[in-house]
Amino acid sequence: RGILVDWLVEVSEEYKLVADTLYLTVYLIDLFLSQNYIERQRLQLLGITCMLIASKYEEICAPRVEEFCFITDNTYTRGEVLTMESQVLNYLGFQLSAPTAKTFLRRFLRAAQASYKTPSLELEFLANYLAELTLADYEFLKFLPSIVAASAVFLARWTLDQSSNPWNPTLEHYTNYKPSDLKITIIALQNLQLNTNGCPLNAIRAKYRQEKFKCVATLSSPELLQTLFQT
Repeated sequence: RGILVDWLVEVSEEYKLVADTLYLTVYLIDLFLSQNYIERQRLQLLGITCMLIASKYEEICAPRVEEFCFITDNTYTRGEVLTMESQVLNYLGFQLSAPTAKTFLRRFLRAAQASYKTPSLELEFLANYLAELTLADYEFLKFLPSIVAASAVFLARWTLDQSSNPWNPTLEHYTNYKPSDLKITIIALQNLQLNTNGCPLNAIRAKYRQEKFKCVATLSSPELLQTLFQT
């Protein structure tokens, strides 16, 4: 799963897809796999099919089926993709709307930016980077998307500025979370940021090492103080 998501990040970059498409793709993959068995060699087929479905839902101009076949070196035919698309959509009952971490992140970042005189692009890129890192990590499926988004904002603010508590009444009001509610997720997210497990999956890190994202993947956060989580 991790290798598949890592590759799909590269595909989304290649076709310049919006972040919502990537998040919805991963959501659809996980939802389908939760109740359906897929052979390992057909996981890539499921991945491009879910990205095709998500693209139709999120993009103004979605890539064609043939383009998704091409990106797999034509491992799968147009017919195979369309058959898989039918299977996935029928299983989902054509219910594609779902709040992802990106949905919440957009709102929470707006609240976080309120404490700055001018909006911080670095904060936005860093929070998005941290949230995207969780997509490829199976362990984060146990956390609610809203908690992942809030934790990404918390850790991004802490990474950029340790002079004050990264959480404030405005964020608590708009997220409905206290720092103590986020502690477990933030610690797990920091381990992911610092890559303490030596994870070889690199697409998201490579993406956010680019200048256009202010190289936020090169930043690391200092040790989290226990006082940050006291309410």
